[in-house]
Amino acid sequence: MARAGRRGGRCGRRALLLCAAGAAGWVLAAALLLRAGPGSLPQRCSDPRSRRLLAALCQDFQAGVLTGDLCEDLCDRGLLHYVGCLSQERGKQVLRAEWRGRPVVLKAREGLPGGPLPPGPLDGAAEDLPEAELQLLVAAEVQAVLGPGPAGGGRWPWARWPGGRGGRVASLGALLRQEELVLLGQLGGRSPHTPPVLGSCGPFYALELLAAGGPQHPALFPLRPVGARARTRAVGAVALSFLALARHFAGDFRHRLHLCDIKPENFAIRDDLTVVAIDVDMAFFEPKMREILEQNCTGHEDCSFFDCISRCDWHTHRCGAQRLNSNLQVICDKIFRHWFVSSLQSSLSLSLQQQLREAVLECADPGGAPSVGQKLQRLLQAALRELQDMEE
Repeated sequence: MARAGRRGGRCGRRALLLCAAGAAGWVLAAALLLRAGPGSLPQRCSDPRSRRLLAALCQDFQAGVLTGDLCEDLCDRGLLHYVGCLSQERGKQVLRAEWRGRPVVLKAREGLPGGPLPPGPLDGAAEDLPEAELQLLVAAEVQAVLGPGPAGGGRWPWARWPGGRGGRVASLGALLRQEELVLLGQLGGRSPHTPPVLGSCGPFYALELLAAGGPQHPALFPLRPVGARARTRAVGAVALSFLALARHFAGDFRHRLHLCDIKPENFAIRDDLTVVAIDVDMAFFEPKMREILEQNCTGHEDCSFFDCISRCDWHTHRCGAQRLNSNLQVICDKIFRHWFVSSLQSSLSLSLQQQLREAVLECADPGGAPSVGQKLQRLLQAALRELQDMEE
């Protein structure tokens, strides 16, 4: 996939050529930049470029080329304001904005104004299809992108978008090319652990702006509580919400939802400390996950798709379609083990510290007991009770 270079971790053999090509490209780019001098180093995020993109988007809206339920607020009413650029890496635009007084993030990857459009599912004759047939075409494309998803998948409200049929179809096609938007649209705002889609304009879609995690924060997230014990209680509540997220993705949909790129920056918290997966470009329902994993192989390393791994069958030289690890195991390994245990332990009794440390290590082991999640939940709840007792 296009994001194969985002992590610094595993890279299976089938991705080796892509990784090598990417590394060679960076070496060449670095050499050219050094020859050009330090003043020519590119900026990762550009306000002028962001403003030009949104201005071009509004020009396309005024010309009837693109549309969406947020276009009038952005281009005519002045109710959707650009605030700043958050990221412009690998062609993905992530912009901060304010919509009717509410902080939001605008995202787009495909179909940017002035850029080439790859072939899409709604090209050509789709503009002449009746609405019912267009709905079926969209449903088929969603299933092709995600595999079968949650029961009663999301609907796309293009009939309410302003402008003509051509602009609606073009905008819908630009959105359907973006897997993250398709997944969030399919969930339809029914999951407490994913952000609802607030609206769109052309290829851009709006999500709520949340406090994202990152290694620069001692407790992973920018927590508001002051005081050691209040902050520790907040860490415990966030850890419990991660466990709830793992259970939710494992059992609350028609098919299990796999997260294959688990790292702090891809999660955020709401004011009530609910954990939200804010970057789901690499989230897949079980049927699609099996399709991705079941590839030719010569060794187990060929069967690692970022954080989702299987094993190579030496007889058939095919990777197993069943993922061997889980969202919970990777969360314990990459998040709990590095941040939450150390943040919690300083305020707990020695006995509870030891139990919590051992449970996290067991959870981080792909061979850990299936009940380890329940054990972790009991220990975290005991930790919060212990902290509460200390204050009484």
